[in-house]
Amino acid sequence: MNRKVLLILADGFRPDSLAACGHPFADRMLTLGSYCLDTLTVWPSVTLPCHMSLFHGVSPDRHGILTNTYVPQVRPVNGLCEQLKAAGKTSAFFYDWEELRDLSRPSSLSYGFFVSGDGFTYQKADRMLTENAAVYLEKESPDFAFVYLGLTDNAGHDFGWMGEKYLEACRQSMEEVEMLVDRFKDDYTIIFTADHGGHERIHGTREESDMKIPLICIGPDFTPGPMDHTPCITDIAPTITKLIGAASAPEWEGKSLI
Repeated sequence: MNRKVLLILADGFRPDSLAACGHPFADRMLTLGSYCLDTLTVWPSVTLPCHMSLFHGVSPDRHGILTNTYVPQVRPVNGLCEQLKAAGKTSAFFYDWEELRDLSRPSSLSYGFFVSGDGFTYQKADRMLTENAAVYLEKESPDFAFVYLGLTDNAGHDFGWMGEKYLEACRQSMEEVEMLVDRFKDDYTIIFTADHGGHERIHGTREESDMKIPLICIGPDFTPGPMDHTPCITDIAPTITKLIGAASAPEWEGKSLI
């Protein structure tokens, strides 16, 4: 295959918030792609460990990141961006949580845009990075782009998951996802997901509300409707490499969804 892929991740976005937030695009998105609202993340269900598993196709006991503090891997596993770079493909990152800089090794990205969610508020930072992503994708058309939206997790910690402030943050995220999907679905396969869920004002446990995430795949290789099995967050990287036409790392435990 030789697709281009846009991965959009809303941090801490629970699957049931798609319906609860009341944004019309949340329902429409389910008609556009293949989806599973019971997709499993990894434990500990914490942001950096979950992202490392997403990008490296292995569980935290393999990559060794168990908290939001990055430590070098004892037995390094190539990540998604390294595999794409080896195949001659280009990757771009747009994010507002600085710890995600360690998801890719130096020289594996063609472009990176970081804006501080703490410095600008996550409401403003999410909009800034989404706008920057739209401009860059139209101009440069990278093979892979990752757009990270941090507002939902920030609202969950500040006000509680599934409360009105959290659902308001979910509605803003849906506005940004809608803009990107409508603008780029003809040129990109689009994957929407989260890293973990949450409950009360925390996450990181094995509770279902923390461990289940949405996964929606929109593109010609996916049949709209519910998936016939329950995927894991570690399946996303091998799916992306197969779509783009790159090899998965031999250590990856996840399996492609196509």
